[in-house]
Amino acid sequence: MRSSWWSLPPVTGAWRRLVRELSAFGVVGAICFALDLVLFQLLYASAGVPPVLAKALATLVTSTVAFAGHRLVTYRRRPRASVRRGYPLFAAINAATLLLGLGIIAFVRYVLGQEGALVLQIANVASIVIGTALRFVSYRRWVFPEAAPGAAPARREARTP
Repeated sequence: MRSSWWSLPPVTGAWRRLVRELSAFGVVGAICFALDLVLFQLLYASAGVPPVLAKALATLVTSTVAFAGHRLVTYRRRPRASVRRGYPLFAAINAATLLLGLGIIAFVRYVLGQEGALVLQIANVASIVIGTALRFVSYRRWVFPEAAPGAAPARREARTP
């Protein structure tokens, strides 16, 4: 079959895997995004927690949910490192993106002097979008890496009841 100038190239295994991972990453991310928004709003607007602390607490909860989701869903076909290796890397990446998010919220609140829940929520969403892009790339590269070419298949860790 002849390809025309407007047709898409055939989807290869690598592209298919990337699309599958992006899709699963999006689903896990959407769940954590919604959870982050709800927690931030409850903590800041309802409970009166300062905005930077509200963001930190919401991120700590959603990061743990995200690790479980990505380990069990997004990257389930990749070799599994032990939780002792994977979670600290995951936590370090999340800490870096948390600091970025906190910086954005702090900048909007304390430098720009904005106190409104809507403005701070917009800053929160912006920090989540930037952090999400950085996390996707970092997780694929360091937390849930593919097996090295020619390496023996990784063993799954034993599950304990």
